[in-house]
Formats: sequence, structure tokens, C-alpha cells
Amino acid sequence: MMKQTINEGKNLAVISYLTFVGLIIAIIMNLEKRNTFTSFHIRQMLGLVIMVLVSNMIEKYLNSWLGTLCWFASAAGWLYAFYHVIIGQQKPIPFIGEYFQEWFRNVR
Repeated sequence: MMKQTINEGKNLAVISYLTFVGLIIAIIMNLEKRNTFTSFHIRQMLGLVIMVLVSNMIEKYLNSWLGTLCWFASAAGWLYAFYHVIIGQQKPIPFIGEYFQEWFRNVR
């Protein structure tokens, strides 16, 4: 990926990792620019938000310990992804990041 594309999309990509509201803002602002770096990180964060929601459901309705474990996995994924957006890399979250890219490929 070109350095210029990364530099142009980095701010929105960082914003996408700042809460659910930041994700919505990044999606809306990226609609007109269509930066591939930003789109990649939007899809990663969208997957992480869904992981957190699922972990909360698991914690409430199935098993508190399992839900907490899933929440920590989500938090670790967020830290991993946020680190890589800060340094300007497009690396998927281990184990599940490629699935996020596939499942949310229509989110640009």
C-alpha cells in the first residue's frame, strides 16, 4: 500500500477505534473519500464492536467467566489493531481479522 494512502486515511482510521461513535463518524466520512487503509480498519473495528456485544450477551445469559474471557479477547484485539493503525500498518487481528474483512467487505 502506498505511503500517501496510509497518511491520508490514518486520521479516520484512528477515529474509527475511538468508541462506537468514532466508528460511525469514520464510516460516514470515508463514504466520499473511499480510502482503502481507513476501510480496512473500519471493518476491523466493526468486528470488534460485535465481539464486545457478543461477549456481553455471553456474560449475561450463559456464563460470566466465559463472557469475561471473550471480553478480554476483544480488548486484546482492540489493542493489537490500535497499535497497528498508529504505526501505519494494515495487519488483521490474529485468528479472526481476516473473517472481519470477508464478512464486512461491503463496508467501505
